[in-house]
Amino acid sequence: MSDWKPSGGAGGTGRPRPTAKGAAPRQTPGQTPRGQVPRAQGGRPQPAKAQPAKPQPAARPKQPPKAQPAKAQPAKPQPAKAQPAKPKPQPARSQQPPPPARSQSPKSAPAKAAAPRARDPKAGAPRTPQQRRPDARPAARGQGPGRPRPKSRPPQPRSIRLADPRRRLRVVTVALSLVFSVFAGRLVQLQLVDSDALAADANTNRYLDIPITAERGSITSADGVALATTVDAYDITADPAMFTPEAAGIPDAPEQAATLLAPILGLPKEKIAADLHTPKTRYKRLAAQQTPDVKNQISDLKSTLEKQAGSRSCAAQKRLLNKPTEDGGRTRLDNECVNPLAGVFNRDTQKRVYPSDGLAANLVGFVNAEGEGAGGLEQQYQKQLAGKEGHSSYAQAGGRLVPTAGGSLDPSVPGTDLRLTINRDVQWAAQRAITDQVANAGAEKGYVIVQDVKNGQVLAMATSPGFNPNDLSAAKSAQLGNAALQDVYEPGSTAKLMTMAAVLDTGKASWDTKVTVPYPLVRGDTAFKDDEKHDTWYLTLAGVLAKSSNIGTIEAAQTLGATQPEANKVLYDYLRKFGIGQQTGLGFPGETAGILDKPEDWKASKQYTIPFGQGLSVNALQATSVYSAIANGGVRVAPSVVQGTTAPDGRYTPAPPGAESRVVSEQTARTLTEMLESVVTDEQGTGGRAAIPGYRVAGKTGTANRVDPKTGGYRGYTASFIGFAPADQPRVTVSCVIQDPVNGHFGGQLCGPVFKQVMEFTLKTLQVPPSGSEAPNLPVEWKP
Repeated sequence: MSDWKPSGGAGGTGRPRPTAKGAAPRQTPGQTPRGQVPRAQGGRPQPAKAQPAKPQPAARPKQPPKAQPAKAQPAKPQPAKAQPAKPKPQPARSQQPPPPARSQSPKSAPAKAAAPRARDPKAGAPRTPQQRRPDARPAARGQGPGRPRPKSRPPQPRSIRLADPRRRLRVVTVALSLVFSVFAGRLVQLQLVDSDALAADANTNRYLDIPITAERGSITSADGVALATTVDAYDITADPAMFTPEAAGIPDAPEQAATLLAPILGLPKEKIAADLHTPKTRYKRLAAQQTPDVKNQISDLKSTLEKQAGSRSCAAQKRLLNKPTEDGGRTRLDNECVNPLAGVFNRDTQKRVYPSDGLAANLVGFVNAEGEGAGGLEQQYQKQLAGKEGHSSYAQAGGRLVPTAGGSLDPSVPGTDLRLTINRDVQWAAQRAITDQVANAGAEKGYVIVQDVKNGQVLAMATSPGFNPNDLSAAKSAQLGNAALQDVYEPGSTAKLMTMAAVLDTGKASWDTKVTVPYPLVRGDTAFKDDEKHDTWYLTLAGVLAKSSNIGTIEAAQTLGATQPEANKVLYDYLRKFGIGQQTGLGFPGETAGILDKPEDWKASKQYTIPFGQGLSVNALQATSVYSAIANGGVRVAPSVVQGTTAPDGRYTPAPPGAESRVVSEQTARTLTEMLESVVTDEQGTGGRAAIPGYRVAGKTGTANRVDPKTGGYRGYTASFIGFAPADQPRVTVSCVIQDPVNGHFGGQLCGPVFKQVMEFTLKTLQVPPSGSEAPNLPVEWKP
């Protein structure tokens, strides 16, 4: 056993070498830690001798006023005593020297209790330093087993230690490695493991391209009142891809949705289900231009079903949908967990409405279920009225907009507004008059046209029977057109005005030229007759027109040339100048140009019937324009129905004036006007029922055999009357045509009253003053 001397004891005053900060003090083999009693030989502890050791001031630091964290403080090194026979002492762990054996303050009581006590005969064996009380604290950091924490004084404060940069770098490196490992694993999962499933999910989260319907332009009357306008509506649409068994969770989603929607939309559920069974398209319109009430019904029903399908149990079922059955997956959902209307949407659009119902409907036209013009001006000006359609692209997931997925918007451009030449009040009067007379006559149909003689503008164009474009289901297909422009008919006696104009304008005769009218008149192998059997009439040329004699008109036409072919050619040229056999210039859909053969094709009886209005065909506007040309001093102005347009930016552009062309001289027109007055004012005239008190009226009746469009032969009659007023200062022309009447068939009888009613109303509406002179009352007969 080696000799041992405690440092700082009686045998020496050497001090331990200082150690590095935070390192455990080195201990010389066999050295007992300070504050403990060294073991005696044999292993038993020896009691310490009660010798008050005089503390060395250098080894005892001052006590801090407050307890600080325990920290090893290196004692001031003392020079070690040379011991040749012993190894060089190592620096011991820095510990505080034991307190002196004297009375201590209460604060040092724990440290005093930590010192070994002398054997107490009553207490039995002394406690060894290695034994610890059950409630003793664990050894301080840096002390090995069997080294109890010195309790002679409160823990000393520690100084701040800086973190080890190498350790910190290692921690950061490991953390980043973990993060990148997670990213790499997720990338592998997305690109390789779950790529097919994600692609399938992406198919249900695609961008949808939804068309944006442009606001359709309005159609107004001349005073700006809307005849056709647009209101907000909703298209009921669907995404068929959301009705597949995989997406909906049930095999019959289209059928369930169709059952719910059919009573609301008023459509067969078979049609709705068929539209939903088209998964290759992402957009299907189920019903167009629905009212807000329909849209609200579907939205409320959809919200109710969605709330029902959003329960916790339903959410659990949806998580298991389409997963393997061995993992508890499901192939379908319970019906209460499915919203069959999840793939049904509504899209804002517009609906065409006609505030005046059927007023001018045959002229204005209508739009189809797609919102496109399908008749009348709606069809003719479809491009201008429709504007430019826009598009909206957005991402959707499960029928919901994904706001963060971006999209695109190409706004629509509104359509152009049309302002017509139609006078709403005059249109109403004309429509009422012709509707009543068609009903009274038991006729198939009829039409009335009112035209301004100065500029050719059409003030009214009424057809009966008409239709209500707000309810096309109640109209027959034959009623949807505009018979005033699309019907072709033989004008009869109203065409005699053109024959008389050719005779007078070429100077072959004058109004008082004497004409002998036999009965019948034989030409070729045909005997021509007048409407009534009579003896030989002795009529002036004005009388021929007033009494509407077919025979007298044939005789007058023969004077146009030295031979019949030459006369035919002259008459043909005048008919073309009046616009017969050619379009009026309106460009109206389905408008007929009429029928007028070349003069070399006027064979047999046709060359004799054409002068009095049989063998050629016109539409009502062509016939009306003939009389307007005479009322306008012999100048024909191309008719028009559009007054101007208003662009989306609010700029109004008036329509160009109608093309003008002179047909006959002004003198010829004035003479013809006086001759037409005789038709109304003379006792023998056929148009007495068209007379208007206070106004001079010029007009002509027409009664023609009607060509049946079904058989191509003559059956029934066409009754007509066309005239203008005031005759001394012509302002407007009114024409009336009634097809296939039953109760009567003469033009003066059926259309004379209609002309009077419409003309009288129009003159008052336009505030046209009464005539300031009397009619000339040209003689119609002469005595041989």
